[in-house]
Amino acid sequence: MEIALVLVLLLVAIGLFASEKLSVDVITLILLIVLTCTKIITPEEAYAGFSSDFIVILASIFVLSAALEDTGVLDFLVNWLMRHTGHRPTMLLLFIMIVPGLISAFMNNTTVTALFVTPIVGVAKKMQTSSSKYLMPLAYASILGGTCTLIGTSTNVAVSGYMAKAGFEPFGFFEFSGIGIIVFAVGIVYMMTIGNKMLPAGTTQGLTTRYNIKTYLTEILVQDESPLIGQIAFASDLSKMGFRILNIIRSKENFLPDYRTRIRANDVLLVEGEMDDLIKVKETKGIQILADVIVEDDLVGGDIRLAEILITGKSDLLKRSIREIEFLRRFGLVVLAVSRQGETIRTKIGDVQLQLGDLLLVQGSAERLEYLKMNQHLAVLDEFKPVLFKERKGILTLAFFILAIIIGSTGVLPLSTSFLGAAVMSILFKCISTDRAYQVIDWRLLILIGGMTAFGMAMANSGADKFLAHWIVQLLEPFGVLTILAGFILLTVFLTQPMSNAAAALVVLPVALQTAAQIDANPRTFAIAIMLSASVSLITPFEPSCILVYGPGKYSFRDFLKIGSGLTLLLIILILFLVPVFWPLTMNN
Repeated sequence: MEIALVLVLLLVAIGLFASEKLSVDVITLILLIVLTCTKIITPEEAYAGFSSDFIVILASIFVLSAALEDTGVLDFLVNWLMRHTGHRPTMLLLFIMIVPGLISAFMNNTTVTALFVTPIVGVAKKMQTSSSKYLMPLAYASILGGTCTLIGTSTNVAVSGYMAKAGFEPFGFFEFSGIGIIVFAVGIVYMMTIGNKMLPAGTTQGLTTRYNIKTYLTEILVQDESPLIGQIAFASDLSKMGFRILNIIRSKENFLPDYRTRIRANDVLLVEGEMDDLIKVKETKGIQILADVIVEDDLVGGDIRLAEILITGKSDLLKRSIREIEFLRRFGLVVLAVSRQGETIRTKIGDVQLQLGDLLLVQGSAERLEYLKMNQHLAVLDEFKPVLFKERKGILTLAFFILAIIIGSTGVLPLSTSFLGAAVMSILFKCISTDRAYQVIDWRLLILIGGMTAFGMAMANSGADKFLAHWIVQLLEPFGVLTILAGFILLTVFLTQPMSNAAAALVVLPVALQTAAQIDANPRTFAIAIMLSASVSLITPFEPSCILVYGPGKYSFRDFLKIGSGLTLLLIILILFLVPVFWPLTMNN
């Protein structure tokens, strides 16, 4: 009965993770409540994962990564390297693969990707080439670079933590660096050759053309007898008809209306609406249509500018609608269109709930756009303005980080103590504020890892891991141990499509360890193969790093499927045959 309940809960969790209707941390906590209420695990077992020293390591790395970003260290590095490679496309592509990959060996790959997106788009624009040639390689390199060290990805930390809880030796800091570097290098070679040929060429067309804006805009002259006179722009009869007033030209002055602006006689209004409604407006008394098609230059007159804005993972705008945010009042900018994974959303924009990787086409004054570039919740893609390099604090943060790696990896102090010490020192020396330190920690991820570790304990207590292991052994044992390992690798890659990498690895790991015990195989071989497999699943753009480049690179789902499938297959084969070389399959080898 307990086995059936645990397996049902596993299937429900996978379904909920895939649907994204609930946050991953909420799903994890619900699982823990159910498991403790049914007494499959004790309260102590349920919350033991949250007391793991690997949770401390992850939280500390989040703080140190943010400190490096806030002090301008990474921006300084990016800017310097861009100046030396920006005019040679091949060198630029090689740089985009190597440098972010190396950085992501010690930092969260999503943060690294987000840091490089804006400057790469800017350089591509200056070179008059498409950013689509560079952004997918960036995402892939940052993901694969994380396979080189223990702290490269949260998946590595989570699997190592589970191994320690299960009574095995945790992974060393550089234990799998050898195979990680090989995986990373193969990814670079693939994207520089085969992948590069398959990357879409993209276009360098204007923003209004890209968002298909011009066929929906028109200029309206407000005549003396018009009932619009005196009405507030955003609550006028035009608004009720479904039109949005984007600009007002009054006495040769071009300005953006706000929530207090009233329409006057002889105003020229630049409005946006559906073509069917434009036809009806022509018959309205007191309104004269001046133009049915507007080009980009009409949207950017005087101090008015167009810009493309990326919603980043740090944004407090995520899962909130544009209307709820009061975007115009808060930022002084009008949202003209939203692009999500290649699809332009232009109707009922106010009701669109913003998601990671969304691109907003906005219009506003040059001053407002300049101010927006300092906002950490959004990234302006039309230009790149690096964070001011705070030399003293930046060097201190970098020194603390490097010292933590040396002390932790050599065993002078435990990794958790060395990284926590570095994070605390960065706060004490004001490289990052205490409030900012708490904000940058991804608490949802920590809850997911701690909770899924407890779920692994539930599988062991109920016997579900033995049940699944027995079924897998019965099915695949006739084909040999390597085939069983291949089965777990493929299962992990499959589960990373609907689930996060860490969650998928922690779901498969208990069954794999039990299977290894049943066939007298090396459990470490299975654990490392599963851990690496969770990080090389590049078939779909659902990985956060891929989501961040999807919009700016103007990719389609098919682009990721076409390019990522070949690379994923190549890396799966590499892991299958190389992991047993580093960690023998059987205990007596």
